[in-house]
Amino acid sequence: MLFPGSQHVDHVGLHGRRDRMVWDYAGFHRFTIVSKDNDFRQLSFLKGPPPKVVWLSVGNAGTDLIGDLLERSHQRIAAFLEDPEEGLLVLELSPPNTP
Repeated sequence: MLFPGSQHVDHVGLHGRRDRMVWDYAGFHRFTIVSKDNDFRQLSFLKGPPPKVVWLSVGNAGTDLIGDLLERSHQRIAAFLEDPEEGLLVLELSPPNTP
């Protein structure tokens, strides 16, 4: 498993809760939030860590593309998590190859 200890909001009883509640829970439990939701990116700017935020700038990409992006970015994510100064990591899908 690339990201041991990962939890989905559904599994910790936060499904449908306000972003601020997820933010507070993640900060208290030292989780990193991984989300496409721009509100978490904005909270990261306003409040700073904890929690850290991995913001997925992927539009309407499906779970398979997002899973591939997270796998390809594993080393970058690990370095981000180790850096005490960084609070936000933006991951984007690579643009399609054009001739």
